[in-house]
Amino acid sequence: MLRVALADAERMDLVPRNVAKAAKPPALGRTERRALTPEGAKTLLSVLTGDRLESLFVLALATGLRRAELLGLRWSDVDLPSGVLFVRQTPQRTDHGLEFVPPKTHRSARPLPLSALAVRALEAQRVRQAKERLAAGEVWSDLGLVFASTIGTAMEPRNVNQRFEQLRAAAGLDWLHLHDLRHAFATFLLDQGEELRTVMELLGHSTIRMTADTYGHVLPARARQGASANDRILG
Repeated sequence: MLRVALADAERMDLVPRNVAKAAKPPALGRTERRALTPEGAKTLLSVLTGDRLESLFVLALATGLRRAELLGLRWSDVDLPSGVLFVRQTPQRTDHGLEFVPPKTHRSARPLPLSALAVRALEAQRVRQAKERLAAGEVWSDLGLVFASTIGTAMEPRNVNQRFEQLRAAAGLDWLHLHDLRHAFATFLLDQGEELRTVMELLGHSTIRMTADTYGHVLPARARQGASANDRILG
């Protein structure tokens, strides 16, 4: 961040040179992330059944969307017949409360194809929300959000995390964080042989290196599969 700021200052002739370029940053150690297994995911899905936020958490696992992307999703961004949704806004906390802003990068603002699991979750959410809207009556605020409060307003992100923590404990997954569902989505795809660039596009990463660095623990297994494939070809 400092190097970028000084680069602007250098370009504007405010400083003679960008001294931050000469700095040698410390090496960052890699911490192994505990990964959700398919069996763990199925256990979690069974615990989610019937919960008010079931569809939100299922969609997180089925699409890899970030919490902010889920909470900013509108029905106008979802095309269920075509099986695709578009990330077009996210909530941001300001002095006036939660406000919706466009995604920070063009990579984040992306179309996402929907699996059958994701489509079913959205269909269930539409039914659940219709009942809540009927119950709320005139106090309903029609913001068009897929995941809203019981009166249609934007959901408080911290409340979403708190509910997930309760559900993960019921599933015996005390170590699991909501953001880990995004990682599970990517890990499952790579484990099934999907291309790294495909996963990068789905996650909205800015570079393929970011995807490779984050999910490098999955790639050695794929490399071994490639070596075995070569054995089959050459007999």
